Amino acid sequence: MTKVRGIEIAIPRFAEPLRIEWIVTDYTGTLAFDGKLIAGVAERLRRLAERVDIHVVTSDTFGTADAELSGLPLKVHRLIPGKRHDIQKRNYAMKLRPARIAAFGNGNNDALLLRGVRMAGGLAVAVDNGEGCAVEAMRNANAFVVGIVNAFDLLLEPNRLIATLRR
Repeated sequence: MTKVRGIEIAIPRFAEPLRIEWIVTDYTGTLAFDGKLIAGVAERLRRLAERVDIHVVTSDTFGTADAELSGLPLKVHRLIPGKRHDIQKRNYAMKLRPARIAAFGNGNNDALLLRGVRMAGGLAVAVDNGEGCAVEAMRNANAFVVGIVNAFDLLLEPNRLIATLRR
């Protein structure tokens, strides 16, 4: 029997069940701390990639994304230097189906991505891994989570997300 791709989660406060087909995530400060992939992230990315497509959108502040993400089942999209990264991230997600995205970010340059996905009916999660999380990112998210491992676990263990977002 073939597994259906995607993650479906029925959350009482949402008009329809969430159906996640893509993850769009920031790298620096979200998947990585000081440029190094956070422990447990690679394993979760592999597990999630069995169900969804994963896109990492990054300016790669520390220049480590290629080495740290090498061999993982995901697509890396580099942002264009000199152009607003917040707009680039939002526009990248809007080319996919934003209602079917789970977006993760921590910075001011993630706020438009998170807002666009949330407003379209997708899942937007602001994350703090110790480098901080911008208030604008938190304001534009459905949820704020300490640690990307915990944030990814919301998709891997859906009852946690249901408990967080239901009314």
